[in-house]
Amino acid sequence: MAWMIWVGALLTLFGVALLVYCIMAALKAKKLGGSDDEIRARLQKVVPLNLLALMTSALGLAAVTVGIILG
Repeated sequence: MAWMIWVGALLTLFGVALLVYCIMAALKAKKLGGSDDEIRARLQKVVPLNLLALMTSALGLAAVTVGIILG
């Protein structure tokens, strides 16, 4: 089950990279400023990507755990 560990690790790294991107996008949205509604609109565009990143990381960690248990 070594392949499952490697696939899980790659998924986890991809999810973490997406999380870093979401953090950078949120910081950029706050830096650009504007009214509260404009900032909220920019941040709401990042929320679905943030949820995808968290889900990808969780699935990757689950795959690593299952690979270790079965390996």
